[in-house]
Amino acid sequence: MAVFLLALGAACCLGLGFVLQQQAAQRAPRSDLLRWRLLLDLLRMPQWLLGTAFMVAGLALSALALDRGEVSLVEPLLATNLLFAMGLARILTRQSLGRSGWAGVLLLALGVTTFIVAGRPQGGGTQAGALRYWLVVGIVVGLTLLLVSTARRMPLLEEATLLALAAGLLYGLQDALTRTVAQRLDTDGLGVVLRSWEPYAVLAAGVVGLLLVQSAFEAAPLRMSLPALTAAQPLTGIVCAVALLGDRLRVTPGALAWQAVGLLCIVAGVVMLGRHPAMPGAGPGAGAGREKPPP
Repeated sequence: MAVFLLALGAACCLGLGFVLQQQAAQRAPRSDLLRWRLLLDLLRMPQWLLGTAFMVAGLALSALALDRGEVSLVEPLLATNLLFAMGLARILTRQSLGRSGWAGVLLLALGVTTFIVAGRPQGGGTQAGALRYWLVVGIVVGLTLLLVSTARRMPLLEEATLLALAAGLLYGLQDALTRTVAQRLDTDGLGVVLRSWEPYAVLAAGVVGLLLVQSAFEAAPLRMSLPALTAAQPLTGIVCAVALLGDRLRVTPGALAWQAVGLLCIVAGVVMLGRHPAMPGAGPGAGAGREKPPP
Protein backbone atom coordinates (compact mmCIF):
# COMPACT_ATOMS: atom_id res chain seq x y z
CA MET A 1 0.00 0.00 0.00
CA ALA A 2 2.87 2.38 0.79
CA VAL A 3 4.27 1.96 -2.72
CA PHE A 4 0.89 2.82 -4.26
CA LEU A 5 0.50 5.94 -2.10
CA LEU A 6 4.04 7.13 -2.75
CA ALA A 7 3.73 6.56 -6.51
CA LEU A 8 0.36 8.32 -6.71
CA GLY A 9 1.71 11.20 -4.61
CA ALA A 10 4.64 11.46 -7.00
CA ALA A 11 2.27 11.44 -9.99
CA CYS A 12 0.23 14.25 -8.43
CA CYS A 13 3.27 16.44 -7.83
CA LEU A 14 4.69 15.75 -11.29
CA GLY A 15 1.41 16.54 -13.03
CA LEU A 16 1.00 19.86 -11.23
CA GLY A 17 4.65 20.71 -11.83
CA PHE A 18 4.48 20.01 -15.56
CA VAL A 19 1.51 22.35 -16.06
CA LEU A 20 3.11 25.21 -14.12
CA GLN A 21 6.44 24.74 -15.90
CA GLN A 22 4.82 24.75 -19.33
CA GLN A 23 2.88 27.92 -18.53
CA ALA A 24 6.19 29.61 -17.74
CA ALA A 25 8.30 28.01 -20.49
CA GLN A 26 6.01 29.23 -23.27
CA ARG A 27 6.99 32.81 -22.28
CA ALA A 28 10.72 32.15 -22.72
CA PRO A 29 12.54 33.57 -25.78
CA ARG A 30 12.31 31.26 -28.80
CA SER A 31 16.07 31.57 -29.30
CA ASP A 32 16.57 29.62 -26.05
CA LEU A 33 15.18 26.40 -27.51
CA LEU A 34 17.50 23.45 -26.67
CA ARG A 35 20.06 25.81 -25.16
CA TRP A 36 21.19 25.79 -21.54
CA ARG A 37 20.34 29.50 -21.43
CA LEU A 38 16.69 28.43 -21.36
CA LEU A 39 17.07 27.04 -17.84
CA LEU A 40 18.79 30.24 -16.69
CA ASP A 41 15.93 32.35 -18.07
CA LEU A 42 13.31 30.08 -16.46
CA LEU A 43 15.04 30.39 -13.08
CA ARG A 44 13.89 34.01 -13.01
CA MET A 45 10.21 33.05 -13.33
CA PRO A 46 8.40 32.40 -9.99
CA GLN A 47 5.78 30.19 -11.66
CA TRP A 48 8.47 27.94 -13.12
CA LEU A 49 10.23 27.72 -9.75
CA LEU A 50 6.95 26.66 -8.14
CA GLY A 51 6.44 24.05 -10.85
CA THR A 52 10.00 22.84 -10.36
CA ALA A 53 9.41 22.54 -6.60
CA PHE A 54 6.42 20.28 -7.32
CA MET A 55 8.54 18.31 -9.80
CA VAL A 56 11.37 17.82 -7.28
CA ALA A 57 8.84 16.66 -4.69
CA GLY A 58 7.46 14.22 -7.24
CA LEU A 59 10.93 12.89 -8.02
CA ALA A 60 11.65 12.44 -4.31
CA LEU A 61 8.40 10.53 -3.78
CA SER A 62 9.03 8.40 -6.86
CA ALA A 63 12.53 7.58 -5.56
CA LEU A 64 10.97 6.41 -2.27
CA ALA A 65 8.44 4.35 -4.20
CA LEU A 66 11.20 2.80 -6.32
CA ASP A 67 13.14 1.97 -3.16
CA ARG A 68 10.14 0.03 -1.82
CA GLY A 69 8.71 -1.49 -5.00
CA GLU A 70 9.71 -2.73 -8.43
CA VAL A 71 10.07 -0.32 -11.35
CA SER A 72 7.54 -2.31 -13.36
CA LEU A 73 4.97 -1.67 -10.60
CA VAL A 74 5.78 2.00 -9.95
CA GLU A 75 6.07 3.17 -13.58
CA PRO A 76 2.43 2.54 -14.62
CA LEU A 77 1.28 4.40 -11.49
CA LEU A 78 3.50 7.37 -12.36
CA ALA A 79 1.73 7.56 -15.73
CA THR A 80 -1.34 8.84 -13.89
CA ASN A 81 0.41 12.23 -13.53
CA LEU A 82 -1.59 13.28 -16.59
CA LEU A 83 -4.80 12.97 -14.56
CA PHE A 84 -3.54 15.53 -12.07
CA ALA A 85 -2.25 17.75 -14.88
CA MET A 86 -5.73 17.53 -16.37
CA GLY A 87 -7.28 18.68 -13.11
CA LEU A 88 -5.10 21.79 -12.86
CA ALA A 89 -5.50 22.50 -16.57
CA ARG A 90 -9.28 22.36 -16.11
CA ILE A 91 -9.03 25.02 -13.40
CA LEU A 92 -6.83 27.20 -15.60
CA THR A 93 -8.99 26.88 -18.72
CA ARG A 94 -12.40 26.49 -17.00
CA GLN A 95 -13.38 23.68 -19.38
CA SER A 96 -15.23 20.54 -18.35
CA LEU A 97 -13.89 17.08 -19.12
CA GLY A 98 -16.67 16.00 -21.44
CA ARG A 99 -16.96 12.57 -23.02
CA SER A 100 -13.47 12.42 -24.51
CA GLY A 101 -11.89 13.56 -21.25
CA TRP A 102 -13.72 10.99 -19.14
CA ALA A 103 -12.94 8.32 -21.76
CA GLY A 104 -9.25 9.15 -21.42
CA VAL A 105 -9.47 9.00 -17.62
CA LEU A 106 -11.19 5.63 -17.79
CA LEU A 107 -8.71 4.20 -20.30
CA LEU A 108 -5.70 5.33 -18.28
CA ALA A 109 -7.07 3.97 -14.99
CA LEU A 110 -8.15 0.72 -16.66
CA GLY A 111 -4.78 0.32 -18.35
CA VAL A 112 -2.80 0.79 -15.12
CA THR A 113 -5.05 -1.65 -13.25
CA THR A 114 -4.98 -4.25 -16.03
CA PHE A 115 -1.21 -4.20 -16.38
CA ILE A 116 -0.55 -4.53 -12.64
CA VAL A 117 -3.13 -7.28 -12.11
CA ALA A 118 -2.06 -9.26 -15.19
CA GLY A 119 1.69 -8.81 -14.81
CA ARG A 120 2.00 -9.14 -11.02
CA PRO A 121 5.40 -7.37 -11.14
CA GLN A 122 7.98 -8.61 -8.67
CA GLY A 123 11.71 -8.44 -8.16
CA GLY A 124 14.12 -11.16 -7.24
CA GLY A 125 15.42 -12.00 -10.69
CA THR A 126 19.05 -11.99 -11.77
CA GLN A 127 20.43 -8.52 -12.42
CA ALA A 128 22.22 -7.81 -15.67
CA GLY A 129 25.98 -8.02 -16.01
CA ALA A 130 28.17 -5.12 -17.08
CA LEU A 131 27.89 -5.88 -20.81
CA ARG A 132 24.07 -5.86 -20.83
CA TYR A 133 24.04 -2.77 -18.62
CA TRP A 134 26.12 -0.75 -21.06
CA LEU A 135 24.23 -2.18 -24.03
CA VAL A 136 20.84 -1.08 -22.65
CA VAL A 137 22.16 2.32 -21.57
CA GLY A 138 23.81 2.79 -24.97
CA ILE A 139 20.59 1.93 -26.81
CA VAL A 140 18.53 4.39 -24.75
CA VAL A 141 21.10 7.18 -25.12
CA GLY A 142 21.47 6.46 -28.86
CA LEU A 143 17.70 6.61 -29.41
CA THR A 144 17.57 9.86 -27.42
CA LEU A 145 20.26 11.46 -29.60
CA LEU A 146 18.49 10.24 -32.75
CA LEU A 147 15.18 11.76 -31.63
CA VAL A 148 16.79 15.09 -30.73
CA SER A 149 18.70 15.34 -34.02
CA THR A 150 15.54 14.47 -35.96
CA ALA A 151 13.48 16.97 -33.95
CA ARG A 152 15.79 19.83 -34.92
CA ARG A 153 14.74 19.38 -38.55
CA MET A 154 11.00 19.24 -37.83
CA PRO A 155 8.37 22.00 -37.44
CA LEU A 156 7.83 23.25 -33.88
CA LEU A 157 4.77 21.13 -33.11
CA GLU A 158 6.43 17.90 -34.22
CA GLU A 159 9.71 18.94 -32.60
CA ALA A 160 7.98 19.27 -29.22
CA THR A 161 6.61 15.73 -29.48
CA LEU A 162 9.99 14.22 -30.40
CA LEU A 163 11.80 16.15 -27.66
CA ALA A 164 9.25 14.92 -25.13
CA LEU A 165 9.73 11.34 -26.36
CA ALA A 166 13.49 11.73 -25.93
CA ALA A 167 13.01 13.06 -22.40
CA GLY A 168 10.68 10.16 -21.62
CA LEU A 169 13.38 7.69 -22.67
CA LEU A 170 15.91 9.35 -20.36
CA TYR A 171 13.46 9.54 -17.46
CA GLY A 172 12.58 5.86 -17.84
CA LEU A 173 16.28 4.95 -17.74
CA GLN A 174 16.72 7.31 -14.79
CA ASP A 175 13.99 5.50 -12.86
CA ALA A 176 15.67 2.13 -13.39
CA LEU A 177 19.06 3.51 -12.33
CA THR A 178 17.45 5.16 -9.29
CA ARG A 179 16.22 1.75 -8.21
CA THR A 180 19.76 0.40 -8.65
CA VAL A 181 21.22 3.21 -6.52
CA ALA A 182 18.61 2.64 -3.80
CA GLN A 183 19.36 -1.09 -3.68
CA ARG A 184 23.11 -0.51 -3.51
CA LEU A 185 22.66 2.14 -0.83
CA ASP A 186 20.75 -0.37 1.32
CA THR A 187 23.35 -3.12 0.92
CA ASP A 188 26.72 -1.38 0.46
CA GLY A 189 26.35 2.05 2.06
CA LEU A 190 26.82 5.63 0.86
CA GLY A 191 30.58 5.43 0.34
CA VAL A 192 30.35 2.60 -2.19
CA VAL A 193 27.44 4.30 -3.98
CA LEU A 194 29.36 7.55 -4.40
CA ARG A 195 32.26 5.65 -5.98
CA SER A 196 29.98 4.05 -8.59
CA TRP A 197 28.79 5.62 -11.85
CA GLU A 198 25.04 5.12 -11.39
CA PRO A 199 24.22 8.15 -9.18
CA TYR A 200 26.01 10.47 -11.59
CA ALA A 201 24.18 8.89 -14.52
CA VAL A 202 20.90 9.52 -12.66
CA LEU A 203 21.88 13.18 -12.20
CA ALA A 204 22.98 13.58 -15.83
CA ALA A 205 19.80 11.97 -17.16
CA GLY A 206 17.72 14.26 -14.94
CA VAL A 207 19.47 17.45 -16.05
CA VAL A 208 19.46 16.62 -19.78
CA GLY A 209 15.87 15.39 -19.53
CA LEU A 210 14.89 18.67 -17.85
CA LEU A 211 16.37 20.68 -20.72
CA LEU A 212 14.55 18.53 -23.28
CA VAL A 213 11.23 18.78 -21.44
CA GLN A 214 11.41 22.55 -21.00
CA SER A 215 12.36 22.97 -24.66
CA ALA A 216 9.34 20.85 -25.62
CA PHE A 217 7.13 22.94 -23.32
CA GLU A 218 8.49 26.12 -24.91
CA ALA A 219 8.09 24.90 -28.48
CA ALA A 220 4.39 23.98 -28.47
CA PRO A 221 1.24 23.60 -26.34
CA LEU A 222 1.26 21.00 -23.57
CA ARG A 223 -0.93 18.64 -25.61
CA MET A 224 1.95 18.12 -28.04
CA SER A 225 4.51 17.12 -25.40
CA LEU A 226 3.01 15.76 -22.19
CA PRO A 227 1.25 12.71 -23.74
CA ALA A 228 4.50 11.63 -25.42
CA LEU A 229 6.49 12.13 -22.21
CA THR A 230 3.93 10.34 -20.05
CA ALA A 231 3.72 7.36 -22.40
CA ALA A 232 7.45 6.97 -23.10
CA GLN A 233 8.68 7.10 -19.51
CA PRO A 234 6.80 4.10 -18.06
CA LEU A 235 7.35 1.94 -21.14
CA THR A 236 11.09 2.64 -21.11
CA GLY A 237 11.26 2.19 -17.35
CA ILE A 238 9.57 -1.21 -17.52
CA VAL A 239 11.86 -2.42 -20.34
CA CYS A 240 14.95 -1.22 -18.45
CA ALA A 241 13.74 -2.81 -15.21
CA VAL A 242 13.25 -6.19 -16.86
CA ALA A 243 16.52 -5.96 -18.82
CA LEU A 244 18.73 -4.57 -16.04
CA LEU A 245 17.22 -5.27 -12.63
CA GLY A 246 15.73 -8.69 -13.13
CA ASP A 247 12.13 -7.55 -12.58
CA ARG A 248 9.78 -10.35 -13.54
CA LEU A 249 6.34 -10.26 -15.09
CA ARG A 250 3.99 -13.18 -15.62
CA VAL A 251 4.76 -14.66 -19.03
CA THR A 252 1.82 -16.97 -19.63
CA PRO A 253 0.07 -16.28 -22.95
CA GLY A 254 -3.02 -14.92 -21.20
CA ALA A 255 -0.99 -12.68 -18.88
CA LEU A 256 1.10 -11.31 -21.75
CA ALA A 257 -2.03 -10.56 -23.76
CA TRP A 258 -3.61 -8.65 -20.88
CA GLN A 259 -0.36 -6.80 -20.18
CA ALA A 260 -0.30 -5.69 -23.82
CA VAL A 261 -3.93 -4.57 -23.53
CA GLY A 262 -3.08 -2.63 -20.37
CA LEU A 263 -0.14 -0.84 -21.99
CA LEU A 264 -2.23 0.00 -25.07
CA CYS A 265 -4.94 1.45 -22.81
CA ILE A 266 -2.33 3.53 -20.96
CA VAL A 267 -0.97 4.96 -24.21
CA ALA A 268 -4.47 5.57 -25.64
CA GLY A 269 -5.66 7.23 -22.43
CA VAL A 270 -2.57 9.45 -22.28
CA VAL A 271 -3.05 10.57 -25.88
CA MET A 272 -6.79 11.27 -25.41
CA LEU A 273 -6.20 13.28 -22.24
CA GLY A 274 -3.24 15.16 -23.66
CA ARG A 275 -5.26 16.30 -26.67
CA HIS A 276 -8.33 17.25 -24.66
CA PRO A 277 -9.41 20.93 -24.96
CA ALA A 278 -8.86 21.40 -21.22
CA MET A 279 -5.12 21.14 -21.76
CA PRO A 280 -3.49 24.60 -21.98
CA GLY A 281 -3.14 25.66 -25.60
CA ALA A 282 -5.21 22.75 -26.88
CA GLY A 283 -7.85 24.85 -28.57
CA PRO A 284 -8.20 25.33 -32.32
CA GLY A 285 -5.14 26.87 -33.90
CA ALA A 286 -3.01 26.47 -30.82
CA GLY A 287 0.64 26.79 -31.63
CA ALA A 288 -0.07 28.12 -35.11
CA GLY A 289 1.99 30.90 -36.46
CA ARG A 290 4.95 30.30 -34.20
CA GLU A 291 8.24 30.51 -36.03
CA LYS A 292 11.09 28.19 -35.33
CA PRO A 293 14.18 29.88 -33.92
CA PRO A 294 17.31 29.96 -36.06
CA PRO A 295 19.74 27.07 -35.42
